[in-house]
Amino acid sequence: MNSTFGQLVRRPEAGAIVSLIAVAAFFVIFGSADLGKFAGAASWVNFAANLGIVAIPLGMLMIAGELDISIGAMIPAGSMSIAIVSGYYELPIIVGIVVSLGLGVIVGLINGLLATRTSVPSLIITLGTLVAMQGVVLSASVLLTGNASVPLTAPDWAKGLFGHFFAGSYQIIIVWWLAFVAVYWFFMHRSRFGNWVFALGGDKESARNAGIPTDRLLIGMFVLSATSASFVGMCGAILFNSAQVSGGMNYIFNAVVSVVVGGVLLTGGFGSVLGIFIGTLTFAVVNQGIYFTDIDRNWSSLIIGVMLLAAVVMNNAFRNMAMSAATKKKG
Repeated sequence: MNSTFGQLVRRPEAGAIVSLIAVAAFFVIFGSADLGKFAGAASWVNFAANLGIVAIPLGMLMIAGELDISIGAMIPAGSMSIAIVSGYYELPIIVGIVVSLGLGVIVGLINGLLATRTSVPSLIITLGTLVAMQGVVLSASVLLTGNASVPLTAPDWAKGLFGHFFAGSYQIIIVWWLAFVAVYWFFMHRSRFGNWVFALGGDKESARNAGIPTDRLLIGMFVLSATSASFVGMCGAILFNSAQVSGGMNYIFNAVVSVVVGGVLLTGGFGSVLGIFIGTLTFAVVNQGIYFTDIDRNWSSLIIGVMLLAAVVMNNAFRNMAMSAATKKKG
């Protein structure tokens, strides 16, 4: 029993599970929250799904020792591109989808190529593309349509796939999120590519010397991160029948917090897809769950800050325990 418990505690998602239980207990004890009522609410699940699709690729990059904050601009870029192409210019929706996702591929390629071909940190590179894409989206919208908001009417098949509510008020993007989680979990924990990602976060030079195609792997992950953000923006435009140039910046902070709470170390080399999934749920519970309690919603930022600090401490402690156990086994 002790051995099993010790193995569970040393897993990357251990901190995320503790955080989720602690947040739920806090809301019940101090906020008089009705967990049954909250569990059936769609608001926090919808929030988690939109955030989670962005958070997992970002978390994989952080495990590899990199960071992508351009996601803050790619979400409105994804929504505005499909709205302009298929809403304002009335081209087939499939063209708008290709343009929206293609824009994510292009920006991801730029981020990846600059990160692998230069010595500039990925934080600075993606900060540059973040600001640049904000300018591009706003300028293109005003130049092409004369407005910062563009309506979009998608056909039924596109609504059914990317932008409708089911079972009352649950967004279809929840299904996409769960599907992506399953694919990413297999990629990171059941394939050699996942081992390569962890190796990158541990020591990039050693990984390269071991024959791992580090540059191609990083470029692919940057493309995945930017395209995932475009996908979320595209789904939002189809769901709400419109797009705006604003929005998306909160995703940077929210996604990083979800990833860190999910057990990923900022130094790289440690984390899990399941942990990020649970971390996203935890952040959604804090962000949306406060509306189901007697707690003043102005306290939500304090709760998130304390949760983030506690998660960082726990993640380091659990990683040290895992490393200590691995060292004992080798000895």
